[in-house]
Parts: sequence; structure tokens; C-alpha cells
Amino acid sequence: MSISTSVLSELLQALPNLRPQIYFKASLTALSHAMEDQVLAATLEQPLVIASFQRERFYRQEAHRYQRLAQRSNQIYVLSAPETDFTNSSEYYEKIAFEPDDSLSQEWHLVVIAQNYATCLVCRESMGSLAKNEQLREISPSLDMDTARRFEGIWTAERGVSLKAAELLLDRILVYRPELADKIHLCRQRFGIGERLSETIAEQNEYACDIDTDPFVQRLVTYLQASQYKLHKAYRSITAQARKERLVNTISTAIRRSLDPHEILQVATQELGQNLGACRCLIYRAQGTDAKAVIDHEFLKPGVTSLLRQTWLLENNLLFREVVLQSAGVCITDTQTDARITSSKELWELVKKYGIRSWLMEPVFYQGRLLGIVELHYCNETLHDWQAGDFDLVEAIATQVGAALIQAEAYANLEVLNKQLEALDRTRSNLIAITGHELRTPLSTIQVCLESLASEPDMPPELRQVMLDTALTDSERMRKLIQDFLTLSNLESGRVEWHPESLSLQECVELSLSRIRTRFASEKLPKITTQLAKNLPLVKADGDWLVEVLAKLVDNACKFTSSDGEITIKAERNRKKMVEVTVADTGRGIEPHLLEIVFDRFYQEEGALRRTTGGTGLGLAISRQIVNGWGGEIWAKSNGKNQGSQFHFTIPIVEARQEQKLSRPRKGSKRQGTQEKTL
Repeated sequence: MSISTSVLSELLQALPNLRPQIYFKASLTALSHAMEDQVLAATLEQPLVIASFQRERFYRQEAHRYQRLAQRSNQIYVLSAPETDFTNSSEYYEKIAFEPDDSLSQEWHLVVIAQNYATCLVCRESMGSLAKNEQLREISPSLDMDTARRFEGIWTAERGVSLKAAELLLDRILVYRPELADKIHLCRQRFGIGERLSETIAEQNEYACDIDTDPFVQRLVTYLQASQYKLHKAYRSITAQARKERLVNTISTAIRRSLDPHEILQVATQELGQNLGACRCLIYRAQGTDAKAVIDHEFLKPGVTSLLRQTWLLENNLLFREVVLQSAGVCITDTQTDARITSSKELWELVKKYGIRSWLMEPVFYQGRLLGIVELHYCNETLHDWQAGDFDLVEAIATQVGAALIQAEAYANLEVLNKQLEALDRTRSNLIAITGHELRTPLSTIQVCLESLASEPDMPPELRQVMLDTALTDSERMRKLIQDFLTLSNLESGRVEWHPESLSLQECVELSLSRIRTRFASEKLPKITTQLAKNLPLVKADGDWLVEVLAKLVDNACKFTSSDGEITIKAERNRKKMVEVTVADTGRGIEPHLLEIVFDRFYQEEGALRRTTGGTGLGLAISRQIVNGWGGEIWAKSNGKNQGSQFHFTIPIVEARQEQKLSRPRKGSKRQGTQEKTL
């Protein structure tokens, strides 16, 4: 039963002098309400009202108005395409349900005809507007494009045009509800609908003077003001969005330009503080478990107290704890009345000391990990008026800052890895050079000695003994080299089993010196002095490995100290419940920038092929692995070349009860104060 012909097309065909205009839905809504208000304002008139809605959902928004209109007239006709419960009925007014594919579903009609005035609105929705709105809804479903819908049609107060529009619509009504024929016939007779247009036009002047245009004017003024407000609101939204994009772009540019987190955070602090008009803007690094943070980046307005380089306490900061627990920002409009501030002594002191009136704290997260905090302080007496866009802007900047920190952290890790790779490459080169030298030299000597013994059976016994001693010495040198390789490998791979016990440091020192005396039996050693503090507690370590560390440090000192020099072994208790042992010498010394590198594997101060001292460069690396194994620390100190060196390491102390039980003096022994011996 649907009709494909358009009412607007039929009207324009019947009245070719009409010129259609373009209307937005907001304008049509204003006109429609003004026309309805004209009917509601009348006291005695019972006009004809015909309203055609495209869909039932549009009708439902105006149903209450048409119930009021039905109290003014019995000639009210409402047409709509049903979606739920809209059906043909005569309750209150006449409802006409047309087919959804009828051309009426694309049009908007409102015709009002009374004895002394007439107005009509006949429009058809633009097909281009429909397609464009559908595309926009697909891009952003939450976007309200209803008010921007465009219609093409006629709005006029000419009586002849209104009567013709009413005639066309009444014909449509009869198609869907033929039972209304009698009522519609009376309506036609009463208002002269269907008469010749020339007669209608002749009568127009008679009624034109009685039309009250005030409802139209009032309604249009109201809608104009509302439109201006919406336009102003839209401009403010666009300005805020532009400001946000400009600020985010500034931070993004800083991130692309530099990998220095200090520079990036400083730019973010300045831009955010200026754009949001804060008295103070802070960005600092912090983790959820931190008790304090140092303020390294700050934006400050003139006359406001600075927090730069100060320690910001976080342990008892209720706002920081709330941010960590909720993983969301905290905003306080008035610190003077907020319960979190007034109930916390620490926060109240901060507010008073630094004049904070309004406070915003936003976390910097990256993949659920807290990296830092952004804070905005407003220190004026008047409260800060927070805008919804402010929170979005701060959150966007916090996201950018998080990405920048992670990027800088990744770059730093990459630099560390590169340095480690360079160190490994140096280690490989040193390994090849040192092992080549350390293995080839003794092997050559052993080979020469054995070849001489094999080819010279008449060699004198004295020379034969020299050859054998030389071969044995160099074979021992090779054995020690291989042993050092295996020891370091086992220590680094964690294959060593530790057997900690309570030990007397004095005994361990004596054992290590005994090893040194055995090794350098044929050489003149520097003067070696031990100075152990009196009442030195027992230490807890693996005895064999402790002796190994002492021996290697003393051995290293002997290599680089001339025979007229001096080596001192000291030990005393430090404040960390550890015994600190120092092996100091008056030898060659170490450049300050090499103090960390000397503990690297295969490190040699001189080149592998031009060294004046033997060794593989593994002694200090092995010592570091051993000391780290029992939870101690090892480090080196030196004032530079020919200024001597000091190697320090720490050993855990035995618990007090264990010390009392295990350190009882043996029978016949004496406890001494500071024990000093000279080798």
C-alpha cells in the first residue's frame, strides 16, 4: 500500500512558483514548535493540524505536545512509520501508520490551517545528508549528528500553499485510513480545501492581517540563542582540543629530538604548567614502594616557593598511596576542606608550607608499572575551576612522559648491553693473547728442556737437574693457569658449593702468607705487615675460599711492588656488621679511571705481549666472585701511578651467640690486642 511519490514533489509541481530552501533539523524543530505554539495560544480556534513524522521515535518525542493540541481541536492528524506500538487509532487524535518504505518516511510535514491564519512546512531529507551521517556514525558511534541533518523544502504562511499541502496529505491519509472519509470531507468543507487556488489567493489578504507572529519570533529567538550557546561550546571544545594536541605534539617532538629523559621531563613540566596556568608543576620519578622522591623538574610562577632539588616525602602521603592503590589520578579542589588533607598531619604541613590550595596528582604508568608522578599546584586564594579537558590533557601528557621514560630506559639498557658486548670482545681478545703467551712460553721451554734431555744422554748431572727443574716450574705455571680458568668458570656458573663456617681471620691470614712464602721462596719479597684490630670477631665464610682471596690479593701486591716496598694487611670491624680487610701496597698504583676495570677477566694494565709481570689477569676477577659469593663487597683505591694501591673486601661477622660459643680461647692460648707481625 506504500506510495512512492513525494508530497513535496507534488506540491512543487502544482505550484511551480515555489522555490525550495535548505533547512537544518534544528531550524525545522524551531519552526514546528512555533507553529504548534500558535495553536496552543489560540482560545476559540479549532484549526486543522496535520503532522507527518518520519519514524515513530521522532513522534514519541512530541507525543505529549499533541495530546495538548488535541484539547484545542478535533482535527488533529499524526502520521508516522511504526517501529514498536504506533498503530492506526483515534485516541486523543487520529494516528495514521504508513509503510516504512513509503516516501513519507523521508519527509517532514506540518500543516496548520485556521480561519484566520495558515502555515505549512513540507520538507524532504537530503539523500547526501543521510549517507554522510551514516559514515560519521560508523567512524564515531557516540557522535550526535541528528541536529546537523539537512532538509530541502518549503516553509510558508501563504494560505493557498498551506491548503494545497493539506489537500495532498489528506489524500494520503484516506489511502491508509479510508474510514475517516466523512471526517475529512467535513474538514475540507470547513476550511475550503480543494477549492480553486485563484479563489484562495483572493481571500488571503482578508486573513493575513490577523496572523500573530509573536510565537514564531519567540521560538526562533530561543533556538537562535541555544544555537549560539552550542556554537560557543563547540568553539571552546575545539580550542581545548587544539591546545591539547599542540601540547602533546610539543612533548612528542621533544621525545623524538632527544633520548635524554632529563630534557624531555623538563619540556613536559614547562609546557604543562604554562598551558594549565598552574602556580607549580612537578614531575618526578617514583615507584609504588618508594618512601621519598627528589624533585628534579619544576615549573614555577614568579613569587611561588620552589621545590627543586628538595626531597618529597611519599611514605605517609595519603594522596600518593591513593594513586598507587587505585592506579588513577587524584584531584582536590579545596585543600582547606578536603578530609584527606585535614586528617593527615604531613599533608596539612605541606599545604601550609607551600601554599597549595588546589592540587592535582596524576600517575605516570607504562604497562601497569608506575614510573613517576605529575603534580599541579594552584596556590591562589581563589579555588581553581577544573575543566573536564584539563584531566584529559594531564593524562595524555602523563602517557607521553611514560613512553619517553621507557624509551630512555631502553636506550640506556642498550648502551649497557653495548658496553657489555665491548667488554666481552675485549675479554675474548685478551683471552686469546694472554693464553697464547702464557701457554706458548712454558710449552716452548718444556719442549726445549725435554728435547735436550732426550738428545744429550751425556749431559752433566748438574745441567740435567736444571733442565728438569725448569720443565717442572713451567708445567706448574701451566697447571695454575688452567686451574684459574676452571675456578673462574665454576664461580661464574654457580657450580661452586659453599661451606661457610666460623673462622678466625688471623689463622686465614697466616695460611695465605704461608702460600706466598712457598711460591716466592727463591725471590726477595717486599716487607709484609699484618695489623688486625684487637677483639676482632669471628667471620663466617668458606675457609678455603677466604684463604684463596687473601693469597691472590697479596700475590697481586707482590707482583707490582718492588722488593724494597711494603705490603700491609689490615682488618677492622665496620658499621655494617662486617669485617673489612685491606691489602695495601706501596707499588705501582692504579689510575683512578681503571679502579673498576681491574676486576674484569683477563685485564692487564700492560699489553699481553709486553708485560713485565706474569699472570693471566684472572686473580682479581676470581677474588670478586668469591667475595660476592658470601655476600661481601670488594673494591680498589689508589691515588694514581706510583702511589700504591689498596684492595678492600668485607666478610660477614658470626652472630653474637655463635661467636661466644665458638671463639672460646684454646688451652694455653692468649688473646692479644692489635696483633702485628712482620714477614
